[in-house]
Amino acid sequence: MKQSRLHEHHAKLGATFEEVAGWDMPAHYGQWGAEYQAVRQAVGLSDLSHRGKIRVTGDDRVKWLQSLISNDILPLQPGQGRYSSFLTHKGKMLGYFRVYTLPDSVWVEDVGEVGDATFQALRKFLLYGIKAKMENCAESWGLLLVSGPNACATVSAAFGVEMSDLKPVSAITAKIGGHTALLLRTEETGEDDLEILLPTDTLPTAWERLMEAGAAYGIKAVGGYAREALRIEAGLPKAGPDLNEEIVPPEANLEGKAFSLNKGCYPGQEVVARMDTYGNVRRKLVGLVMNGTIIPPRGAKLFSGDREVGWVSSATDSPQIKTPIALAFPLRDFSVPGTNLAIEIDGARHDATVQALPFYHRA
Repeated sequence: MKQSRLHEHHAKLGATFEEVAGWDMPAHYGQWGAEYQAVRQAVGLSDLSHRGKIRVTGDDRVKWLQSLISNDILPLQPGQGRYSSFLTHKGKMLGYFRVYTLPDSVWVEDVGEVGDATFQALRKFLLYGIKAKMENCAESWGLLLVSGPNACATVSAAFGVEMSDLKPVSAITAKIGGHTALLLRTEETGEDDLEILLPTDTLPTAWERLMEAGAAYGIKAVGGYAREALRIEAGLPKAGPDLNEEIVPPEANLEGKAFSLNKGCYPGQEVVARMDTYGNVRRKLVGLVMNGTIIPPRGAKLFSGDREVGWVSSATDSPQIKTPIALAFPLRDFSVPGTNLAIEIDGARHDATVQALPFYHRA
């Protein structure tokens, strides 16, 4: 199993590890509720080195990606980014990622833990004669996430870069440990989220500087359990559990975010456009609040009476709502907030209520 360059740092902090897309990554550091509260109230630091990261170079890099992905990246200036997806010809989601343009390259960062899936899917379309080169940076580049009300102050103190004016899904460069790093404004927790993308050799230096700079705010290392609760409360779907080949982008509330209806042809474009024109989205991403204490597993079936009407894609115990919550995909007619549904878990039915997303709004 792959390990982050920070594996020993995590172990010294008392991390309990879990397998994530072939990597051994921290699930928590003893008290995931305290990690959650650090992000909601102060600042937390996460290692996302297991995330898929692709660097595309060459004269045709923008034109080539533009022909494949669902969003329009031609208007982007250096330092700007956008969400996008990569679809099958039937409009189903093979990938969901953020795309950042730089003067000499384009970076593709997975939103979710899907291993090399995005790289392998795009690589099939890199045909002879196209002046573009893809570099799989999953292991050569690391990724840190700084989240919380004091995230900007922590990153600014650590690296001497002003972050508060950086717009969501945009990037600036900075020197860290003698290497050029990318500082990104992202969306992961519902709080201020900043990512540092940098060569793996520089990861320990960056981690230590962030922990030192954030000490005044009570910074905590944050594992996967807390991040999952933060993400689901914020109503943010990710590739893998929520966004996959079962789903077409309009079903996941990604209008105006991850696909374009007027950029021209790309795989799956006709299906997406037809859904928009005729309004025939079959199902909708919603929140569910459990009327009990059981956290439903991914894939648990939804019922309205005896009729099966959808499934659960992600679930967690919510510190904010103080009960289990889930992201789910019921049929459109059962997606109205306040609708009562039942979730089948181990042969028994458990009541849940549809709620509009997100569950959590920052005050």
